[in-house]
Amino acid sequence: MTIVLDTISHTLQVTQTIEVTNSSNKTLSKLVLNDWNHAYSDKYSPLGKRFSDEYVRAFHFAPQKERGNTLIKSLLVNHAQTAWNRVDNHLDIIEIELKSALEPNQSTTLEIQYDLKIPDAKFTRFGYSDGNYYLKNCFLSLARLSEEGQFTYYSNENLEDIANATNENIELEFILPKQYNITTNFNLTNQTETQTNKVIAFSSKNVSEVQFAIEKNVSFESFKNETIEVETNLADARINGIQRAIVIDKVINYMSHNLGTLEVNKIMISKADYDRNPFYGLNQLPAFLSPFPDDFIYEIKFLKAYTYNYLKTSLKIDVRKDGYIFDAIQVYIMMKYIEDNYPNAKMLGNISEYKLFKGYYLTQVDFNEQYKYLYMLMARKNLDQPIGDSKETFIKFNEQIAGKYKAGLSFKYLNYYLQDSTVENSFREFIALNKVNHTNAADFEALLVKNSPQNIDWFFPTLIRSRKIIDYKFGPIHKSKDSISVTIKNNGEATTPISFSGIKDKKVVFKQWFSNIKTDTTFTISRDHLDKLVLNNQNEVPEFNLRNNYKSLRSIFSMNRPLKFNLLKDLENPFYNQIFYIPEIGFNLYDGAILSLNLQNKSLLDKPFIYDLNPSFSTTTASLTGSASFAINQQIRNSNLYGIRYGLAGSYFHYLQDAAYFKFYPSILFKFRGDDLRSNKKQFVTLRHIIVDKEKPAGNVVINTPLNYSVFDARYTFQNTEMVKGFALGTDLQFSKDFGKVSTEVSYRKLFENNYQVSLRLYAGSFLYKNTATDFFNFGLDRPKDYLFDYNYYGRSESSGFFSQQLILAEGGFKSKFKNPYANQWMTSFNATSSIWHWIQMYGDAGFYQNKGMKTKFVYDSGIHLNLVPDYFELFFPVYSTNGFEMQKNYGEKVRFIITISPKTLISLFTRKWF
Repeated sequence: MTIVLDTISHTLQVTQTIEVTNSSNKTLSKLVLNDWNHAYSDKYSPLGKRFSDEYVRAFHFAPQKERGNTLIKSLLVNHAQTAWNRVDNHLDIIEIELKSALEPNQSTTLEIQYDLKIPDAKFTRFGYSDGNYYLKNCFLSLARLSEEGQFTYYSNENLEDIANATNENIELEFILPKQYNITTNFNLTNQTETQTNKVIAFSSKNVSEVQFAIEKNVSFESFKNETIEVETNLADARINGIQRAIVIDKVINYMSHNLGTLEVNKIMISKADYDRNPFYGLNQLPAFLSPFPDDFIYEIKFLKAYTYNYLKTSLKIDVRKDGYIFDAIQVYIMMKYIEDNYPNAKMLGNISEYKLFKGYYLTQVDFNEQYKYLYMLMARKNLDQPIGDSKETFIKFNEQIAGKYKAGLSFKYLNYYLQDSTVENSFREFIALNKVNHTNAADFEALLVKNSPQNIDWFFPTLIRSRKIIDYKFGPIHKSKDSISVTIKNNGEATTPISFSGIKDKKVVFKQWFSNIKTDTTFTISRDHLDKLVLNNQNEVPEFNLRNNYKSLRSIFSMNRPLKFNLLKDLENPFYNQIFYIPEIGFNLYDGAILSLNLQNKSLLDKPFIYDLNPSFSTTTASLTGSASFAINQQIRNSNLYGIRYGLAGSYFHYLQDAAYFKFYPSILFKFRGDDLRSNKKQFVTLRHIIVDKEKPAGNVVINTPLNYSVFDARYTFQNTEMVKGFALGTDLQFSKDFGKVSTEVSYRKLFENNYQVSLRLYAGSFLYKNTATDFFNFGLDRPKDYLFDYNYYGRSESSGFFSQQLILAEGGFKSKFKNPYANQWMTSFNATSSIWHWIQMYGDAGFYQNKGMKTKFVYDSGIHLNLVPDYFELFFPVYSTNGFEMQKNYGEKVRFIITISPKTLISLFTRKWF
C-alpha cells in the first residue's frame, strides 16, 4: 500500500495491491473484502444498528463530516476492470466477481485505488482526535477463507473481531505532513523527508492486525527486553519510566513463561485498546479514591492490555464464532497472575484494612472473586448466554464482562477438578498450533480432551455451549454416634463435578469430588466431631447459589447461616443471612419529610426471595407510616416465559392532611421475551387485586370519594425500544363492584435521519359499567385521579397551587388544565411531541371525551417541552389550548413539571445500554 494523509479532510488516499493465493481446496468464483471503515457511513449499517440497540446517541447525532466512509475509485483484477458490489445489509463487505475462476493454490492480483474518510474517534476510540489519527483494521483486506472455499461475511459491529485472511507479508509506504510521526506494530524499513512531507516505509510478516498511531507529538514509549519490543502509550503520571519498564518486563516474561514467546519482534499496546477493554472495577474508581498502589494499578492495566494483544497476535481463530477460547485464556492467565504474584490481594485493596469496613464481605473477598460475582450478576437476572455462541449475539454486558469472566472461570474450575497442569499445557499447545495453521473450536476441544487424564465429556456441552446452571445443596442428614449419612441434591440443570468438604475448627479435615450427581446421592462418612459440612468450599465451581452449601453439625439450635446486619449494601455473603438497613428520606405534602429505615435482603445479586420493609416517621403528622413488600422470583431458564414474580405489598401514608390511606395488594407478574436476548422486545402480564382503606378526614372537611374499595386489575404490556425508535402497547382491564373499565395505550417514537424526533401516543378508555355517581373513578384529561395509588404524587389531593402542577403522563396526558376534565363514559386522546433543538421540543394534544347525558367534547392544547432528563426532570410550558392563549396572568401556575426523586429512574438511563 501507498497511503497519503490529507489532514484537512481527514482522508487517506490509498493505492493498494493484494496478491491473493487460493489456500482452500475449492475453486473460487469470487473474492470477498472487509471494508470496515465504510461501516461508519450509514446510521443504519450493522454498526449503526448496534449503537442504536445500546442507546449510544453520539453516532446517530453526528454530522456526516464526523462519520467515515470508503470511496473506491478503481478496482482491477489482473490489470482488468472488474465488477464489484457491496453486500445487501452488509455495506462494509465487498464482493468481487472473478472473470476466471481461481483454482486451489493459484494466485491472482487485485489493484485498488480508494479514499478512506476516517471517522471521529469518539465513536469507538479509533479514528481522528485532536489532530491525531489512531487507525486499526481500517484498510481493505481479504476476508478469512475456510478450507472448503467459504469466505467469512462479518460486518463491523464494534466487537474487535475482524476475520482477515492470513497476510504472509505486508509492505506499506506513508506520505504525510512533516510534523507528523507514526507509531505501529510494523517494522520500519525506510524514512525520507522533503521540505513539506515525510515518506515512511514499513513491513511485517504474518501480522493479524494493522495498527497505526499518527501523531504530531508522539505519546508512545518504546520498551525492549531480550524477546520483544513494546510500543505503548498506556502511561500513568503517578509512576515513573523505570517503574513502568519493570512492570512491562515482568508481564512479558510471565506471559512468555506461561504461554510461549511471541513470533513477532514488536507489539503495540495502545491506550485506545485498553479503554475499549478495561479491567472493569479498577476503571470505575477515581484516582483519589483508589485503594490500590499506583504501580499495581498500572500492572493490572498493562497485563489486561498485553494479554489482549498477545492473543490477538498469536491466535488464528475466528474470534467472532470461537471467541470463548480467546476470553478463556485471557481471564485464566490474569487470575493465575494474581494468584502467583499477589495471593493476598483483596477485591477492594487496602480498604479491607480499615476497621470501619471490616464487617463488609465486599472488602474481605479475594481479588479474583470479582470475576464470579460479575458473571453471577447476569445469571441471577436470567440474562446469561452460552459463551460458545457467536459474539454478535451477546448483549453488551455479556460480551464485554460476564461472558469473558465465565469463560475464564470455567477453565479454572476444570483445572481445580483435574488437579494437574492439563489446562495450562493445552493452552500452550493450542497457541503453538496457531503458529502454523488457522484453527477453530473443534481443534481446541479435541486437544483438551486428548490431554485430560479424566473424562470431561460434561465440560463443553454444559459450560460452553449451554446456559445450564450449576447448583447443588444438602438434602437430609442423619447423625449417629460414629457416622453421618449425607444426601447431596442436584438443585440445578447441569450435572458436573462438585467438591464436598468436612470442616473442624475452621480447618478442612477432608475433601473429595463427586462427578455424577444427576438428582441426588447419599453416602456415609465418619463423624470425627466435625463442625460443618460444605459443598464447593473454595468456590471453585461457578455455582448459581452458594447459600445452600452449608450444613452445621452442632446443636439443633445452630444456624447454618447466622444473621448479619449491614449498613447500606454489600456483596452476597454465603456464610450469613444478611439484613441491610438503609436510612432513607422521602416527601409528600401531607407527611412532609418521611424518615425511613429500610430493612431488606437485596444484595448486589438478585435473589429468589426478596423482602423490603420500610417503617417510617411522618414529620408533619408526627406519626408512624411506611410500606412493606415481599416477592418470590421464579426464574424459567429455557422458555419464552422467562420469569414469574409473586408479590405481596402494602403501604400506609397520608393522602390528605391528617387522613391516611392503607393499600394492600397481592400480585403476579409474568415476563415474556424471544430467544434473541439482544432484542429489546418484551411482554408482561400483571394481575393484581388492590384493596384500599382510607381514613375519613377530621373536622369539617367534606370528602365525596369512597373510603373503602377494592379493584381487580389485569394489565398487558408489549414494548420494543431502542435509541432510534420505540414502540409500546398496553391494555388495562379493571373490575370492582362499583365499576368496570378498559383502556388501551399505544406509543411510538422515531428519530429520523436528519435527527428530527417525533413521539406519538394514543390513549382510549371506556367504562363497561358504572354503579356509582362519584367522579373518583373517572378518566382524567390532565391529572389522573390515581385511586389505585400507583403514581408518586407529591400532593395528590391538591386542586390548585404548586403541587397540583405535577404532571403524570397517564390517561389523557394533557398539559393544560381544564375545568371539569373528567369523563364517566369514555375518553380518547392523542399526544404528540416533536424536536426543535436538542432537549427543546414542542408538544400538542387533542382528544374527545363524553359524560353521560352530555354532548361529546373536543379539547386540545399545545406548548413547549423542556426534556432535560427524560422521566426525571421535565418542564411543560402551555402556549395555546381550548382555554385560549395560555401565556397571560398567573402563568406560573400553568407550567407543569415532572420531577422524580427515585434514583431507580435515573439509574435505568445508564443500565439500559448494558442489559
